[in-house]
Amino acid sequence: LMISINISRRHFQNPAFLEEYAEIKERYGIADGQIELELTESVFFNEEQIALVKQAVFRMHQLGFRCSLDDFGSGFSSLGLLKSFDVDAIKLDRIFFEDIAQKKAQDILCCLIELAHRLHIQVVAEGIETEEQLDFLRTTTCDMVQGYCYYRPMALQDFFLLLDGAACSR
Repeated sequence: LMISINISRRHFQNPAFLEEYAEIKERYGIADGQIELELTESVFFNEEQIALVKQAVFRMHQLGFRCSLDDFGSGFSSLGLLKSFDVDAIKLDRIFFEDIAQKKAQDILCCLIELAHRLHIQVVAEGIETEEQLDFLRTTTCDMVQGYCYYRPMALQDFFLLLDGAACSR
């Protein structure tokens, strides 16, 4: 299973935060590529911070972490970030899927997915709540889908029961 951790501007106040995460990863024997650090748009607030984040993304990969842009397409997230950052995945913001019945919305999504794949970036559709949204995504090459269409937030013990049931059904 992939574990995703949101990284915000606050993390960058501690220059050693990546080394601390790497130490925890090592201590618990977590394999490279199993933890994805999600950059939230709050980390991109000025040119100095952007340079710092570029260095951090490089270091994340050296330490065996994956890196994604969370809530892509909302707020300050832009296509320019795809050019500037060597990320493994983008997580398309739910705003793209609110009017999925409109042809224009579908065309934009198809173009974003194709562009990401041309750049060898995985695409995750976030906030998928309806069957209509899911049906549209099945017609695309989107890599992953997450949202209430599958599960709502749940207590940890319920999650473990879900995992145990999935293991038993194999």
